[in-house]
Amino acid sequence: MVLLTWIAEVADEPLVLEPADRRVEWETNTWSLGTADEDRSSLSVADVVAAFERTAAAIRERIRDLGFSGVATFYVWHDKQAGQLRCSTGSVPRDALPFRGSYVASDDLGPVVEGFLADSEPGFIAWSDLDDAQSLSEQTETEPEIKPLGVWVSSVGASH
Repeated sequence: MVLLTWIAEVADEPLVLEPADRRVEWETNTWSLGTADEDRSSLSVADVVAAFERTAAAIRERIRDLGFSGVATFYVWHDKQAGQLRCSTGSVPRDALPFRGSYVASDDLGPVVEGFLADSEPGFIAWSDLDDAQSLSEQTETEPEIKPLGVWVSSVGASH
Protein backbone atom coordinates (compact mmCIF):
# COMPACT_ATOMS: atom_id res chain seq x y z
CA MET A 1 0.00 0.00 0.00
CA VAL A 2 2.56 2.50 -1.19
CA LEU A 3 -0.07 5.23 -1.65
CA LEU A 4 -1.04 5.14 2.04
CA THR A 5 2.64 5.50 3.00
CA TRP A 6 3.05 8.48 0.65
CA ILE A 7 -0.05 10.16 2.06
CA ALA A 8 1.36 9.76 5.58
CA GLU A 9 4.74 11.16 4.49
CA VAL A 10 3.11 14.40 3.27
CA ALA A 11 2.69 15.40 6.93
CA ASP A 12 6.48 15.36 7.40
CA GLU A 13 7.43 17.19 4.19
CA PRO A 14 8.67 20.80 4.26
CA LEU A 15 5.81 23.20 4.98
CA VAL A 16 5.81 26.90 4.12
CA LEU A 17 2.99 29.24 5.13
CA GLU A 18 3.72 32.58 3.52
CA PRO A 19 0.51 34.56 2.82
CA ALA A 20 2.54 37.23 0.99
CA ASP A 21 4.00 34.66 -1.43
CA ARG A 22 1.40 32.11 -2.49
CA ARG A 23 3.67 30.83 -5.27
CA VAL A 24 6.27 29.63 -2.77
CA GLU A 25 3.50 27.99 -0.75
CA TRP A 26 2.13 26.22 -3.84
CA GLU A 27 5.56 25.02 -5.00
CA THR A 28 6.59 23.77 -1.54
CA ASN A 29 3.28 22.46 -0.23
CA THR A 30 1.76 20.60 -3.20
CA TRP A 31 2.16 16.86 -3.74
CA SER A 32 1.16 14.50 -6.55
CA LEU A 33 0.32 10.95 -5.54
CA GLY A 34 -0.25 8.10 -7.95
CA THR A 35 -0.33 4.34 -7.65
CA ALA A 36 0.14 1.24 -9.76
CA ASP A 37 -2.99 -0.48 -11.04
CA GLU A 38 -2.54 -3.52 -8.78
CA ASP A 39 -2.14 -1.28 -5.72
CA ARG A 40 -5.15 0.81 -6.78
CA SER A 41 -7.43 -2.24 -6.93
CA SER A 42 -6.42 -3.35 -3.42
CA LEU A 43 -7.13 0.03 -1.79
CA SER A 44 -10.42 0.92 -0.17
CA VAL A 45 -11.97 4.37 -0.17
CA ALA A 46 -12.16 4.23 3.64
CA ASP A 47 -8.41 3.49 3.99
CA VAL A 48 -7.38 6.36 1.70
CA VAL A 49 -9.82 8.79 3.37
CA ALA A 50 -8.52 7.80 6.82
CA ALA A 51 -4.91 8.31 5.67
CA PHE A 52 -5.68 11.85 4.42
CA GLU A 53 -7.59 12.66 7.62
CA ARG A 54 -4.58 11.57 9.73
CA THR A 55 -2.30 13.69 7.52
CA ALA A 56 -4.58 16.73 7.93
CA ALA A 57 -4.53 16.27 11.72
CA ALA A 58 -0.71 16.01 11.72
CA ILE A 59 -0.40 19.15 9.57
CA ARG A 60 -2.79 20.96 11.94
CA GLU A 61 -0.46 20.05 14.84
CA ARG A 62 2.62 21.22 12.92
CA ILE A 63 0.98 24.54 12.09
CA ARG A 64 0.02 25.04 15.74
CA ASP A 65 3.61 24.20 16.79
CA LEU A 66 4.94 26.73 14.27
CA GLY A 67 2.83 29.41 15.93
CA PHE A 68 1.12 30.34 12.67
CA SER A 69 -2.05 32.19 13.66
CA GLY A 70 -3.73 32.69 10.28
CA VAL A 71 -6.18 30.71 8.19
CA ALA A 72 -4.74 27.57 6.58
CA THR A 73 -6.40 24.85 4.53
CA PHE A 74 -5.27 21.35 3.57
CA TYR A 75 -7.05 20.17 0.42
CA VAL A 76 -7.18 17.12 -1.87
CA TRP A 77 -8.42 16.69 -5.44
CA HIS A 78 -8.31 14.11 -8.24
CA ASP A 79 -6.31 15.39 -11.20
CA LYS A 80 -7.94 13.31 -13.93
CA GLN A 81 -5.56 14.50 -16.64
CA ALA A 82 -2.52 13.31 -14.68
CA GLY A 83 -4.35 10.34 -13.15
CA GLN A 84 -3.23 11.35 -9.66
CA LEU A 85 -4.51 12.47 -6.32
CA ARG A 86 -3.04 15.86 -5.45
CA CYS A 87 -2.94 17.59 -2.11
CA SER A 88 -1.74 20.95 -0.88
CA THR A 89 -1.64 23.18 2.15
CA GLY A 90 -2.05 26.93 1.83
CA SER A 91 -2.71 30.03 3.92
CA VAL A 92 -6.06 30.48 2.19
CA PRO A 93 -9.67 29.92 3.23
CA ARG A 94 -11.65 27.09 1.60
CA ASP A 95 -13.41 29.52 -0.73
CA ALA A 96 -10.18 31.01 -2.14
CA LEU A 97 -8.13 27.98 -3.23
CA PRO A 98 -5.71 28.67 -6.11
CA PHE A 99 -7.54 26.87 -8.93
CA ARG A 100 -8.00 28.51 -12.33
CA GLY A 101 -11.39 26.91 -12.94
CA SER A 102 -14.39 26.53 -10.70
CA TYR A 103 -14.37 24.03 -7.87
CA VAL A 104 -16.72 22.80 -5.18
CA ALA A 105 -15.23 22.55 -1.68
CA SER A 106 -16.57 19.61 0.31
CA ASP A 107 -16.15 18.07 3.74
CA ASP A 108 -16.62 14.61 2.17
CA LEU A 109 -13.42 13.15 0.72
CA GLY A 110 -15.13 9.91 -0.34
CA PRO A 111 -16.24 11.02 -3.84
CA VAL A 112 -12.77 12.40 -4.68
CA VAL A 113 -11.09 9.12 -3.68
CA GLU A 114 -13.79 7.01 -5.38
CA GLY A 115 -13.16 8.86 -8.65
CA PHE A 116 -9.43 8.26 -8.35
CA LEU A 117 -9.72 4.56 -7.48
CA ALA A 118 -12.31 3.95 -10.22
CA ASP A 119 -10.13 5.59 -12.89
CA SER A 120 -9.30 2.53 -15.01
CA GLU A 121 -6.87 4.42 -17.26
CA PRO A 122 -5.20 7.10 -15.14
CA GLY A 123 -3.96 10.02 -17.18
CA PHE A 124 -5.90 8.90 -20.26
CA ILE A 125 -8.75 11.04 -21.58
CA ALA A 126 -10.74 9.51 -24.44
CA TRP A 127 -11.06 11.49 -27.66
CA SER A 128 -14.83 11.23 -27.30
CA ASP A 129 -14.58 13.14 -24.01
CA LEU A 130 -12.83 16.07 -25.66
CA ASP A 131 -14.88 18.77 -27.37
CA ASP A 132 -14.01 19.30 -31.01
CA ALA A 133 -13.78 22.79 -32.49
CA GLN A 134 -16.68 22.18 -34.91
CA SER A 135 -19.20 21.31 -32.20
CA LEU A 136 -17.98 24.22 -30.07
CA SER A 137 -18.41 26.69 -32.95
CA GLU A 138 -21.96 25.42 -33.51
CA GLN A 139 -22.87 26.37 -29.96
CA THR A 140 -23.62 30.03 -30.54
CA GLU A 141 -24.84 31.33 -27.22
CA THR A 142 -24.35 28.46 -24.82
CA GLU A 143 -21.03 27.83 -23.18
CA PRO A 144 -19.92 24.21 -22.94
CA GLU A 145 -20.76 22.87 -19.50
CA ILE A 146 -17.62 22.44 -17.45
CA LYS A 147 -18.18 20.50 -14.28
CA PRO A 148 -16.51 22.13 -11.28
CA LEU A 149 -13.63 20.25 -9.72
CA GLY A 150 -14.51 18.41 -6.50
CA VAL A 151 -12.06 19.32 -3.73
CA TRP A 152 -11.95 18.01 -0.17
CA VAL A 153 -10.98 20.70 2.32
CA SER A 154 -9.85 20.53 5.91
CA SER A 155 -9.16 23.63 7.98
CA VAL A 156 -5.70 23.26 9.54
CA GLY A 157 -5.05 26.85 10.65
CA ALA A 158 -5.83 28.67 13.85
CA SER A 159 -9.24 29.73 12.57
CA HIS A 160 -10.85 26.29 12.40
